[in-house]
Amino acid sequence: MEAAAVPGSAWLAGLSLVLGGLVLWLVLVLLRRRTEEAEPSQKGTEPVTIDDQDVNSEAASKTSVPKKQKQLQRIRKEKPQQHNFTHPLLASALKGHSGSITCLDFSSNGKYLASCSDDRTVRIWSTKDFLEREHRCMRANVELDHATLVRFYPDSRAFIAWLANGDTLRLFKMTKKEDGSFTYAALPEDFPKLHRAPIINIGVADTGKYIMVAFSDTTILILDTKGDVLATINTNQMNNTFSAVSPCGRFVASCGFTPDVKVWEVCFSKSGDFREVTRAFELKGHTAGVYSFSFSNDSRRMATVSKDGTWKLWDTDVEYKKQQDPYLLLTGRCQVAEPCRIALSPDARALAISSRTSIFVYNTRNGEEEERFEGVHGEHITDLAFDVSSRFLASCGDRAIRIFHNTTGYRAVVEEMKALLKKATNESTKQRLQQQVTSAQNALDTIYGKGN
Repeated sequence: MEAAAVPGSAWLAGLSLVLGGLVLWLVLVLLRRRTEEAEPSQKGTEPVTIDDQDVNSEAASKTSVPKKQKQLQRIRKEKPQQHNFTHPLLASALKGHSGSITCLDFSSNGKYLASCSDDRTVRIWSTKDFLEREHRCMRANVELDHATLVRFYPDSRAFIAWLANGDTLRLFKMTKKEDGSFTYAALPEDFPKLHRAPIINIGVADTGKYIMVAFSDTTILILDTKGDVLATINTNQMNNTFSAVSPCGRFVASCGFTPDVKVWEVCFSKSGDFREVTRAFELKGHTAGVYSFSFSNDSRRMATVSKDGTWKLWDTDVEYKKQQDPYLLLTGRCQVAEPCRIALSPDARALAISSRTSIFVYNTRNGEEEERFEGVHGEHITDLAFDVSSRFLASCGDRAIRIFHNTTGYRAVVEEMKALLKKATNESTKQRLQQQVTSAQNALDTIYGKGN
């Protein structure tokens, strides 16, 4: 019995060894797989670890560090991509600024468009080139600062700019260079500092007699051309959102937290001496604060846009000294969100409203929306303006200025002149009206012909 038990024990012992070896092999296989799976992530971190440990080694200084420096240099040199926008009514895009454009201003003679940017330049563009492939411009450098607002003087040979860091005005005058070309150069001394509140707008009277500077509290300053304060206006509107000088130079207007627009007359004597600033009239009718307003070229019409989701067109050709109030001509609905601007065409036949990055154009005869341009700029629109001929609408909001054909204005001319043509009895009047109809219709045909 004992001799038979020995082989059985040996067999069990051998089986245990085999099973133990098999289990051990499986454990080793699993451990190896886990190790192999962990190795790629460890390999991915090896360069960082080596660089951190061997920063001063010769190999690291010749390979890893220069590569990183080159990558950083490339990142710094890369500029943000220009926002792309196309539309059949887009006449041109003026590209020259390397920073965001904050303000536009057309000269009163219609020859130039000024733009300022945080790239420390003010550029003066020729309006004759709007439909050309190349767009000429003169560049004025803003030394040690940059301009946020720009306005032409009446003769178009000078302009003022508001300095972002200096919080004051700088005057630039056109000068002739040695090669016979012209440029704008800054005067040696800036205007004295005026007020501590944030700036919202500046303006130069077409008469050339005064400068307006408006701030975001309730303050508007009237200055002479040397920068001395002639008068201070308290708008009593909680805060100012927009202020401007009328194209005729007689009026200064402001809107803000209250649902109205207040207008003052800046009075001078016959000899040209400043007398006073008096209250002229108010535009009342909105039910919420007014974002912005705009004058027609003759200052006989004004347009306003409000937080209440409406825009209004007003007849301001009234005898306000006899307490006559402006007439409300039209009210239209609109989609508005801050920032919001309104621009009335010089002939008052069209108005445009910008809301964030989009523009809506309306016919002022019937109040209908006729054009809509969405996503015009890569950033919120900062300024909106028609040129003095009412042919073009300009906007800015990133590094480009978009110039649109004012087809709404052309159609309004055709409608208006045809209506007058039916009533005309004088032959010369009929010919004049027909010429205007033909000219406007030809312009429309050309624009849409190019668009197709």
